Amino acid sequence: MDINQCRIAVIGLGYVGLPLAVEFGRFYPTLGFDINEKRIDQLGSGTDVSYEVGDEAIARSSKLKLSANPDDLALCNVYIVAVPTPAEDSRPNLNPLIFACELLGKVLKKDDVIIFESTVYPGATEEKCVPCIEEVSGLKFNLDFFVGYSPERINPGDKKRGLTQVVKLVSGSTVETEQFVRELYSSIIKAGVHVVSSIKIAEAAKLIENVQRDVNIALINEFSMIFNRLGIDTEEVLTAAETKWNFLSFRPGLVGGHCIGVDSYYLAYKAEEIGHHAVMTLSGRRINEGMAEHIVVELIKKMVQRCFPIHGARVLLLGCTFKENCTDLRNTKIVDIARKLIDYNVQVDIYDPFANKDDVLDMYDLNTILSPALAAYDAVVLAVAHDEFRSFDEEIIRSWGKAQCLIYDLKYILPKASSDLRL
Repeated sequence: MDINQCRIAVIGLGYVGLPLAVEFGRFYPTLGFDINEKRIDQLGSGTDVSYEVGDEAIARSSKLKLSANPDDLALCNVYIVAVPTPAEDSRPNLNPLIFACELLGKVLKKDDVIIFESTVYPGATEEKCVPCIEEVSGLKFNLDFFVGYSPERINPGDKKRGLTQVVKLVSGSTVETEQFVRELYSSIIKAGVHVVSSIKIAEAAKLIENVQRDVNIALINEFSMIFNRLGIDTEEVLTAAETKWNFLSFRPGLVGGHCIGVDSYYLAYKAEEIGHHAVMTLSGRRINEGMAEHIVVELIKKMVQRCFPIHGARVLLLGCTFKENCTDLRNTKIVDIARKLIDYNVQVDIYDPFANKDDVLDMYDLNTILSPALAAYDAVVLAVAHDEFRSFDEEIIRSWGKAQCLIYDLKYILPKASSDLRL
């Protein structure tokens, strides 16, 4: 296919799909499609509530149209699938992806190209997606329609490494498809593209990018648990170790979100399917899944040592999103901290200027506050390193607490002497 003849549809307008749709919409007729009509209405009014691309970028995307009507997909000939691939009960949930494939199967035409960006385990595109499309469309793979895979590398909230500034992995089901996908993405990705020899290679590469990070953070989390028991400050140890040129720099903390906290399960699932138990991958995941419990236990222990009453105590959580400076609430582990504190009959207030109050309530049945109360809390937990929180000094944070308020700094926002607990 000639890229000058492309009529692109981007399926799913979340943190991955929206930047793609906006960027392609600057150069090609592009349909941004999402089944969430509220999302389409917001974007149609020029408002990006995720802050990923900004309202001005949407306005500059002159060839972009938005729709929640599946019939509009039939006007396109290149389909980019960017729907979520979550995990449930530690297993891949491909239902959103299969739904997108069924949707495309109803509109697919001869010689159309489908490019998947959703993160999956190696083989899923050709083993799960392609058969579904064939069944619904009645068309034959690599004869009537063709498939590419170019895994997303979006880092929510990262304004320095946006879509066009990160090298894109590309692959295709045929040599011609690979060339087309390479040319298409090369036209928008300033950092360039890296071509791999098969779709499975691209799927695997995406997974291990995140699994490696997950395992490394788990190792640092384990170090933190050991050092805390030894009475050693973890941050000081890490800073010292970083003076060695080949020491890998990570920090302890919660690991949530739609990628790192999920992708280990995708790799482990596929490994089990072929008879291999992914010991290190799952060990790291278990450590990271247990961090919320560890944090709460450490806080409760410190409160007991200070003779604070636990029943009815008030704790302020600063932050709710899964990472700093973004609105993404998916798989946020701050929620686990809140729920475990509530299990101790602690009253929890959550303050996060990025988190949508209605979304927190709908997704997690938790309430957020508009601003912290003065002199109200037995403990304040610095849980997310939003820039706004980094601007707070000890005096501001302690003004929200009672006389002997504890400060638990999970993100090393304050100097060591200003907090009572650190990871």
